[in-house]
Amino acid sequence: MQTGAAVSHEPRGAENAGTRLLNVLISAYACEPGRGSEPGVGWNVAIEAARRHNVWVITRANNRPVIEMELARKPIPTLHMVYYDLPRWTRWWKRGARGTQLYYYIWQLALYFVARPLHRKIQFDVTHHVTFVKYWMPSLLPFLSAPFLWGPVGGGESAPTSLQADCGWRGRLHEGLRSIARGCGERDPVVLAAARRSALALAVTEETAQRLRAIGAEHVEILSQLGLSAAERSYLGALNSPTAEEPVRFLSLGNMLHWKGFHLGLRAFAAASLPGSEYWLVGDGPYRTRLQRLARCLGIEDKVHFWGFLPRTEALVKLGLCHMLVHPSLHDSGAWVCVEAMAAGKPVICLDLGGPGAQVTRETGFKIPALAPDQVVNDMAEAMARLARDPRLRARMGRAGKDRVASMYAWERKGEFLSALYQRLAETTQPQVSNG
Repeated sequence: MQTGAAVSHEPRGAENAGTRLLNVLISAYACEPGRGSEPGVGWNVAIEAARRHNVWVITRANNRPVIEMELARKPIPTLHMVYYDLPRWTRWWKRGARGTQLYYYIWQLALYFVARPLHRKIQFDVTHHVTFVKYWMPSLLPFLSAPFLWGPVGGGESAPTSLQADCGWRGRLHEGLRSIARGCGERDPVVLAAARRSALALAVTEETAQRLRAIGAEHVEILSQLGLSAAERSYLGALNSPTAEEPVRFLSLGNMLHWKGFHLGLRAFAAASLPGSEYWLVGDGPYRTRLQRLARCLGIEDKVHFWGFLPRTEALVKLGLCHMLVHPSLHDSGAWVCVEAMAAGKPVICLDLGGPGAQVTRETGFKIPALAPDQVVNDMAEAMARLARDPRLRARMGRAGKDRVASMYAWERKGEFLSALYQRLAETTQPQVSNG
């Protein structure tokens, strides 16, 4: 075990305006500053918790350089990083994405033997599993003698069967294997024990909440794992926008995988038949060749631009230069890009599924019912046409999106909410919590 800060017997803290300073242990396999997705979730939860409590975070050792650089620039005295990796000889199978899930599984089990001696020294008031945001993988933190907060976790979302037929045989095979893996996880004794021992489980969507209850979690509430800091919201809100002379542009951003649903976006764009419009796709992946072939078959190749993979800052510049985001994901717990688009003042067209279905409202975009491929394409095409032809509607939805992100997805607000949860969990094993 490597530690980024000496483990000390910190005092539990004095009462501060009626709030006790707690000792909190966080498990965050993915945890990096300045990143989106899972690493961003791990880092932002850690620093928000450390603004209010004494916090120890166990994370992977390969996250250490970027974390230590950030903490040297902005020290947080109440944040103690504990870096742990499995022995080098166990890492031979982990190359890129290959073997990640197996490595993560074993890492979570081994984590207990790092956390247990730490708990004996510190006596944590609360333990909290943050990343990965996946409900069907194990955590042994609930076996420590402290209330266990699980999540927010996701993964309970599934692509509607009616839409899987449009994904090709590889897509259908992937969905089948995913269901098998999830089913195995739901039968894993360690996962079941985590559910039953959790003082509170936070689910990112109602679909995941239902599955958590089914495997024995008694107290389940819904809370998105996504958030943006004040600096991120300011940056996104100030992105350069297209001029009045530029064509109306639609944007899809993400890994080009079957379940992202970009094929539905292309079909809808073709059906909308909007003169002078463009469709930009930012990202890469195994599905890109099929999408390019689909654009040719639909006769829209000259209006569709595949930008490939771009660094985050460049991708956000493209977002600013477009008028709206198209995110027809078939199952997505998070969809960070939808929150970023709303913060940038862009209306969002998504399917009424999973995370995007909870993030987007009728004031901030269009949520398309996911009943059948042709129905989805037709409804999306109608939404595209309405937004393309009505700049005032785009502006109104853009303002509403910014307001929604500031009120619902600000990390500062989430930090206050999690701090209140920690206080309640430290005081009782049966918290009564409202959604946040």
